[in-house]
Amino acid sequence: MTVRKWLTIREEVHTEAGRSDDGGPLVKVAVCAVVDNPFAGRWADDLDDLVQASVPLADELAARAVDALGAPPLSYGKGGLVGVAGEQEHINAMLTTVFGEAMRQHAGGGLAWIPSMTKRASAGEMLDVPLAHKDALYVRAHYDGITVHVPDAPGPDEMVVVGAYANRGRINARIGGVPADAITARDGLR
Repeated sequence: MTVRKWLTIREEVHTEAGRSDDGGPLVKVAVCAVVDNPFAGRWADDLDDLVQASVPLADELAARAVDALGAPPLSYGKGGLVGVAGEQEHINAMLTTVFGEAMRQHAGGGLAWIPSMTKRASAGEMLDVPLAHKDALYVRAHYDGITVHVPDAPGPDEMVVVGAYANRGRINARIGGVPADAITARDGLR
């Protein structure tokens, strides 16, 4: 699989509604890899080649994202766009469990499922990648997202593969749920 380009998006938020809290800035990072889609324009029953190709891609993508974050990841998410000559199933094949395992490894572990969003798109379309706490989905303060935009991708025969991390929950989060420092069940939920 050929990577045509890499794009890193880093967002640093210091206040919300003119207020900050004691948690420091919220940093969100998304790394995008624009790759060729070998199945564009043709049917294939077996997409295992895409699943296997995602393993080394995920490792490099996650390493780049954690490096750009500059802090231990506490939230994560993944997503992707497939060009119009491909199927949504193609980009989903790039984001299976083996992709997620690389993301977990670079995050220092993670028990919760990794939220995901994929769609078929023309070049330049935006994608909102959801984020959630890496160890417990009921930590509402970490329900968030990051928007990615690659102006010249995906081409009709390309895919944009995205991995995202955040260093903390939303600034001034106050809608309840399990506090991050109260995770106990270690079941990926609480």
